[in-house]
Amino acid sequence: MNVRTHETMVTFEHPFRISGTEGTLPPGTYRLVVDEEQILGLSFIAYRRVATMLHTPAVTAPQGRSESLAIDAADLEAALLKDRQQSVESREGPPSVAVASATPIKGNPNVTPVSQHQSQL
Repeated sequence: MNVRTHETMVTFEHPFRISGTEGTLPPGTYRLVVDEEQILGLSFIAYRRVATMLHTPAVTAPQGRSESLAIDAADLEAALLKDRQQSVESREGPPSVAVASATPIKGNPNVTPVSQHQSQL
């Protein structure tokens, strides 16, 4: 059976949790190793993921004991998505509400312009 390994880095800007890990992991760049095995019997070459390993601590903060944690790829994707959403929210600041006001135009009571502006809550 052919097995191939891909190594990459994933970066979290905020503390995060992934199933299979104890507690919350700190932000940083982590080494990620993915093993895939070839699917035999097909008319083309294809692979399926058989293992996803997250190496701790983050390479940006090497300290303490080094571990290789087996994690679920879907949990990793969910954690990365949540981290991206937190980053966008922290850059945008608090949500704003659009407030509309209407003032009749002089001379034509049937036409009312609407102007919108942002109001911070």
